[in-house]
Amino acid sequence: MYRGLETDPYHPIAKKYFRGCGAVVSFVLKGGLEKSKKFLEKVKLFHCAVSLGSVESLAEYPVTMTHQGVPAEIRKQLGIDDGLIRLSIGIENIDDIIADLTQALE
Repeated sequence: MYRGLETDPYHPIAKKYFRGCGAVVSFVLKGGLEKSKKFLEKVKLFHCAVSLGSVESLAEYPVTMTHQGVPAEIRKQLGIDDGLIRLSIGIENIDDIIADLTQALE
């Protein structure tokens, strides 16, 4: 869910209390570990990093980074799927970001 989308059930609350929505986006790639690693190898603008607080675009893969020591069963209970990718969108040109993500997903 992304609170900035009007279709998000919590959008009215976010709109009331936030000045804008953040640039961290999470999604799950079908194919789990293998597909996620390939995606992260293909992106060119995004740097892999544990911290997502920077001006450049960053990617984080919880399964092998922040939550690598957490057993798979517990990760699943926490909603951390093997295909989960977190992106922090930086200040690069939006067309470059979209092109990079598109080519990595293909």
